[in-house]
Amino acid sequence: MDSMGLKRIPLNRLRYSHTPPEIERYLWLGEKTSVAVESVLQEVNTGDTEAEITGELTRLLWKDRIDQVGFQAAADDRVYKYRHPIQTQRKIEKYVMLCVMSRKWGLHTTITRLLSFGKLSDKLRKQYEDNVFIECSMIAATRPGEKTANIFIKVKELYEELGYRGEWKFHHQGGAMGYDIRDYICNAESTEKVQENQCFCWNPSISGTKSEDGFIAQREGFVFITKPVLFPTIKIRTEGIEFIRPDILERY
Repeated sequence: MDSMGLKRIPLNRLRYSHTPPEIERYLWLGEKTSVAVESVLQEVNTGDTEAEITGELTRLLWKDRIDQVGFQAAADDRVYKYRHPIQTQRKIEKYVMLCVMSRKWGLHTTITRLLSFGKLSDKLRKQYEDNVFIECSMIAATRPGEKTANIFIKVKELYEELGYRGEWKFHHQGGAMGYDIRDYICNAESTEKVQENQCFCWNPSISGTKSEDGFIAQREGFVFITKPVLFPTIKIRTEGIEFIRPDILERY
């Protein structure tokens, strides 16, 4: 309250709920970002470096004057070691993760995709599908009016139920975004509630896998900002909703 007894609202909260023109711009940005990331991974070759593929991604994004405000790239064992990897000159052998935080018109979105040269092991296949299930469950729970702390508590329980005890501790699980990469990151003490037409990006991860796409929480459901465009897909069902989510791209 101020000296006149009026409740003060932080200015950044006034931009949490997006207008129809902002949502239209967001969907354009998501489409372009998705195509750029997936195009790079469809063309990358073994022997290319993490730095080279992020450089190619920059080139594709800049064709549409999209800023890259952050990259994450990891090859092979580095995918398992680091949840938020800075790209290096490490050469890709069999497995690579590529992520980008892109921005245009001040709006931010994030995306992660995975590529395997050769068939995935059964263990990694199951882990990835479990990882995507966790993300989908979080998205299904992200309804206007819901306490974000409840969503975080739900994800902790899912990690435990699926057999990935303590994995949630190694990286934050994401949160709200819009005119910042993250307006806030959710945890068990979060006091924020989901607003209608607010953008979120959850990024649950397990050592070796990660699932991440931006979306907008709407009263009638949700709409993805980034989504699979060129990648193979998998179907995940949770909370009565069938999700079409990106699979790990296998190339031979």
